[in-house]
Amino acid sequence: MGKRVLAIAAHPDDIEFRMAGTLLRLRNVGWELHYLNLSSGNCGSTTDNSADTARRRRSEAQAAATILGATWHPSFCRDLEITYSIARLRRLTAIIRSVKPTIVLTHPPVDYMEDHTATCRLAVTAAFSRGMRNFRTEPPTEPYSEPVTLYHCTAHGLVDPLGRPMFPDHYVDTTGVHDLKLQALAAHASQQEWLDVSQGMNSYLQAADDESRAVGLASKRFLHAEGWWRHTHTGFCSREADPLFEALHGKHSE
Repeated sequence: MGKRVLAIAAHPDDIEFRMAGTLLRLRNVGWELHYLNLSSGNCGSTTDNSADTARRRRSEAQAAATILGATWHPSFCRDLEITYSIARLRRLTAIIRSVKPTIVLTHPPVDYMEDHTATCRLAVTAAFSRGMRNFRTEPPTEPYSEPVTLYHCTAHGLVDPLGRPMFPDHYVDTTGVHDLKLQALAAHASQQEWLDVSQGMNSYLQAADDESRAVGLASKRFLHAEGWWRHTHTGFCSREADPLFEALHGKHSE
């Protein structure tokens, strides 16, 4: 069974906010990392046009993936256009079949914006259809039947869209890789101004630091942490499969 993990997020910088620490912990124990944002992030600017914004954010995402030591995969959607559609599903399934990950990390089924929830739905179905020979992908790819285990990261603010608390089942200690996680996030330099204006984040890196501390506090064990729910096993892996926990030997998760 290959030691490959594929992070599937909606926008450039989503991986860095909620998944990068876990990716780095896996890298440190020999896992191969793959990095995919479905959207180009083309709406993430208050000054530049769509094409220029997408080009800049592509470059930033590639730089972040390099810092993480991950293989970068190109986006195939645009902001607010991540819809659950057969065309999107064919593209994402092709990537999953090509990478053959043992672990898929993605957004939770509910979050504060639809791009995140649609990304989750696509990731779940694409992983489910990895072995369906009669499901055509774009480009065409060979199916595979090895197990894959999906994990959902925490929602923004640890709450659902109605403001109700959403505490994860498992926590990964990211304290030892926190500085490198922030370094990868800092590669998305264009987002400092954008988030200050659009979402009132006074400090891009401080917001990420605060969030990881909040998850660490919720764990009751770690200074910095990322939280995860394991997706149900049916159609994906055995009932007992928990490769994320096993990879970290229980020392950096609970």
